[in-house]
Amino acid sequence: MSARARLASFDIALYGGVTFAWGFTWLAQHYQVGVVAPEVSVLWRFVIAAPCMLLIAVIRGEQLRFPLRDHLWLALLGLTLFCTNFALFYYAAQWVTSGLLSVVFALASIINIFLGAALFGTPIDRRTVIGAVLGVGGLAAMFYPQLASTDLNSQMLIGIVLSVAGTFSFCFGNMISARLQRRRMPIFATTGIGMIYGACFLALLAALRGNAFIIEPTARYAISLLYLGLIGSVLAFTCYLTLLGRIGADRAAYATVMFPVVALAVSTAFEGYRWTVPAVLGVVAVLAGIVLALRAPKKS
Repeated sequence: MSARARLASFDIALYGGVTFAWGFTWLAQHYQVGVVAPEVSVLWRFVIAAPCMLLIAVIRGEQLRFPLRDHLWLALLGLTLFCTNFALFYYAAQWVTSGLLSVVFALASIINIFLGAALFGTPIDRRTVIGAVLGVGGLAAMFYPQLASTDLNSQMLIGIVLSVAGTFSFCFGNMISARLQRRRMPIFATTGIGMIYGACFLALLAALRGNAFIIEPTARYAISLLYLGLIGSVLAFTCYLTLLGRIGADRAAYATVMFPVVALAVSTAFEGYRWTVPAVLGVVAVLAGIVLALRAPKKS
């Protein structure tokens, strides 16, 4: 058994970037709800993000032309990571509290471990699994008041099913990105093209549902949309997918556990969230989990 390499300073910077960028998206997404249909708001998000990604790709000298077979994978990346993942969670939010959504999405830290093993033969590291379980359990403690007051009914079950499906969509997108990076395909170009495909799928979904392609004419909507497009998408996905290629999908996905902690800190500042003893214990469990997950040994 050989020791898994410790995270480099650049990896830690990537972790910080994605954690804080996604940590503020919960507040930004709250300001998107209302006038504009969810899939249309997500569509505008990637209409902003995709050209930025491609511009960075051009500046970096990355190739933008790929054979048809690669475009099939890029379309699948767009469908899983930039379309169904978001759409399913937006619709689940109609019936499921944000706390429960956070816990469900954090399951990506566990799902990625087993998907990586099944698809790529990545060794399952016991300490990484324990760290992920600690993290999900810690989140459950942090959101205990919401979870305890949840009234389980048919609509709630539909919301849970949708959020679980959205999480699996995110994880399959992770596996596709990992496959592309293993083939040395440029990350900015592939992500930008994937976002274009995702936007096309979202536009098709919105059209089929008869939704209006509008933008809410308020400063709150416009500012939150710019944040989600530039910071929550361009910066966050650049950091996350780069991290995924560098340290593996199993450890990278622990960011899905960390950013709800940041989201609660943001809620404390902007929405008056009050910390409880279970919430504090939950943070301790999350931090203990990240020590295990990120510094775990790797089997040779």
